[in-house]
Amino acid sequence: MSETVTVVQDEAGAIGPGRFVLVVGPSGAGKDTLLRLAQAACADDRDIVFPRRVVTRESSTDEDNVAVSRDEFRRVREHGDFAVHWEAHGHSYALPLEINDDIRAGRAVVANVSRTVIGALRRAYVNVVVVAITAPPDVLAQRLAARARHSDGNIAERLSRSVDDASVQADVTILNAGSADYHGRQLVRVIRNECWQDELPAQ
Repeated sequence: MSETVTVVQDEAGAIGPGRFVLVVGPSGAGKDTLLRLAQAACADDRDIVFPRRVVTRESSTDEDNVAVSRDEFRRVREHGDFAVHWEAHGHSYALPLEINDDIRAGRAVVANVSRTVIGALRRAYVNVVVVAITAPPDVLAQRLAARARHSDGNIAERLSRSVDDASVQADVTILNAGSADYHGRQLVRVIRNECWQDELPAQ
């Protein structure tokens, strides 16, 4: 499997002062569920932005992505309309260029990304917070099997990658093995920068 990442660099240097909250974690960890709950909780806060990813596969019921063809993705990429784009599991993913304006305006941008983009985004943005969402291996396996999404590919291969995810230098880790509502509130505290450093140390 090949993974590549490209970040649009700002001629003025790293982009700030807003926060870029990167949500990462293995397949089946429940990232989309917690993000959906957090987005609903922050719906009235105009200083928190949840951009829709652009992807070259169909979205599931738990995702709010913009599904496009490979040709359309390539056209938009070549036009320079992505802030960051990467390849993973045979599909292309991107975040819209508009997030840079939000971050320059001091807003918090929250996005589900591949762990492979973390290093590049830490260099490209002033204020990056990495949130790793994970779960025990048996829980991950159950969730992937229940999801049965064709684009997930081989479940065993997906689960083996969760070991690599554990090495991510996250600022905070949420073990999503209990109530989704509870863990959603944990994520909201991180997004709002509400004393999460003390309450939710990285594992």
